[in-house]
Amino acid sequence: MTEHDGAQPAPPQEAIAAALRRERARVGLSLTEVARRAGVAKSTLSQLESGVGNPSIETLWALCVALGIPFSRLLDPPRPRVQVIRAGEGPMLGASEADYRVTLLAAGPPNARRDIYRVSAEPGRPRLADPHSHGEVEHLILAAGRALAGPAEAPVLLEPGDYIRYPGDRPHIFEAREPGTWGVQVSEYG
Repeated sequence: MTEHDGAQPAPPQEAIAAALRRERARVGLSLTEVARRAGVAKSTLSQLESGVGNPSIETLWALCVALGIPFSRLLDPPRPRVQVIRAGEGPMLGASEADYRVTLLAAGPPNARRDIYRVSAEPGRPRLADPHSHGEVEHLILAAGRALAGPAEAPVLLEPGDYIRYPGDRPHIFEAREPGTWGVQVSEYG
């Protein structure tokens, strides 16, 4: 990776577009059917498959659930033997309703059942996540700040160094309580 120049990386639209086309073809579903299952407009999916638009995390998760794939498969990252991603670098995606960002750090290889992300958020609106794929479990270690995280019906206040494990296939929340809140999240697929 290159030295950090202060600019936020753009969402990886080309990789997402190629992955959406590939995965839709793999499961043999029409554009209309995937859009319907994901609860997104057909025109939105068409734009995303063309590499146009700035997709939110919520839209991409809904498409992953509709296609039955892990979120990381949309980013299709390279897998070098040694990889360094500096703080503030890497493909970053933002939430639509909260000051919440996620960067894929490591996608599990085809036979693995986990992906690793850096998550960051600022105080304000919480990120309320819809259920992900059946059997998914999320693990979170808070590195800095304070956050309310976990199941939407019973979130837990976390401080730096705290760990929480919760079902990712049920509604869940991440709400920063201090500026500069961030942590490491592992998504484990069932």
